[in-house]
Amino acid sequence: MRELFAVFGNPVHHSKSPLMHNLAFQRLGYEGCYTRWLLTDGSRLKKSFLDLGLRGVNITVPHKEAAFEAADVVEDFAAEVRAVNTLVLKNGKLYGYNTDAPGFYRALMKLGEVRRALIIGAGGTARALSLYLRSKGVEIEVVNRSAGRLEWFESEGFVCHTWESFKAEAKDAVINTTSAGLEDESLPMPKTLLDETLSKTKYAVDVIYGKETPFLKEAGKLGLPRFDGSQMLLQQGILAFDYFTGHRYTLEAIEEAMRPFLSL
Repeated sequence: MRELFAVFGNPVHHSKSPLMHNLAFQRLGYEGCYTRWLLTDGSRLKKSFLDLGLRGVNITVPHKEAAFEAADVVEDFAAEVRAVNTLVLKNGKLYGYNTDAPGFYRALMKLGEVRRALIIGAGGTARALSLYLRSKGVEIEVVNRSAGRLEWFESEGFVCHTWESFKAEAKDAVINTTSAGLEDESLPMPKTLLDETLSKTKYAVDVIYGKETPFLKEAGKLGLPRFDGSQMLLQQGILAFDYFTGHRYTLEAIEEAMRPFLSL
């Protein structure tokens, strides 16, 4: 009997997770099926999971905090950021994980060595990435348009800047975590500052996937190695699949099975 998996979100119609996971199920011979589920009310997340008879689920915006609340057991990093993007049913309990930041780190390391990074933006993704990358020995600075959202980062000991106080310095990677360029041609920071910043970095990364953002276009003009959120999506999916299937396969085997989805 096939095990059922899904991605919960609102909206969720655009998610490529079903394509990615079903491809891996097929290529690895695992009896699983993965679908999408539009969840409008995060408070009903656990009930929806159980009513649908799911074995595991990925959670996308805006329900990652609700998934944290729904989990019976939460792994350490997900507990630290209070956000869960993967739930797995084991022995009648929901186990919660966050594979976003570890997946991003796996993708980032494929570019090369990164010791110093600048994160643009101060939302939930920036929080998770800043904590995880720091735990891996990466020196992090954060820049954001306004000071208000930087308070949490300052309380965690990160060096922070607004546009007014920011001065570009050499970094190994510049990471855009804002939504700038998702629906339009906007940049995540003023063009003069951005161009100066990119001229002093080795790599450029955008968490948005599905398009070449203006941020990545600017990086391309400088010939910088770069990747978009599809690489992060792939790597977090590999880790989620590992949890879904009870560590039955190596991460390398899962990646080999999943990677072709990027060209589909």
